[in-house]
Amino acid sequence: MRAHVQEIVFDCADPAVLVRFWAALLGGDPVDRSGDWSYVDPPGFVRLAFQRVPEGKTVKNRVHLDLGVDDPDLAATEALSSGAVRFGGLVTDEQGSFQVMRDPEGNEFCFVTG
Repeated sequence: MRAHVQEIVFDCADPAVLVRFWAALLGGDPVDRSGDWSYVDPPGFVRLAFQRVPEGKTVKNRVHLDLGVDDPDLAATEALSSGAVRFGGLVTDEQGSFQVMRDPEGNEFCFVTG
């Protein structure tokens, strides 16, 4: 038997806020199924879901999304208006460039090229 990824679920404090952030970033319409569960179906990508949990985020994510863009610096600048935060500076090497970011609840993701 092989499984397939049905959705990626983020634990969070405020699902309605995070679903709107990620919908603005990736496209799709935010859906609030309840006060504790929201999701978005970004075009060409698996569903992202957000579930309310009582615990706060205390450490670095063990998994994060790398989002391909033409210009990581420009993408980061545009994401700031939606509530993202830059984490460190733009890194460039022989493979390309990346900018580490955090969403409004501190979940790490990267804008990448290459």
